[in-house]
Amino acid sequence: MKKKEKSEKNKKHREFNAGRIFGRIMAGILVLMMVAGTCATLIYALI
Repeated sequence: MKKKEKSEKNKKHREFNAGRIFGRIMAGILVLMMVAGTCATLIYALI
């Protein structure tokens, strides 16, 4: 019985970590897009 509870707990923990990692990756992509957009805007404004 305890083994089953432990495996369920690990499964939930793993899903939470996967969601957290996915969130961080998405945040990183958005930051890169914002920085690239800002740089492009500055370059076009200076030309």
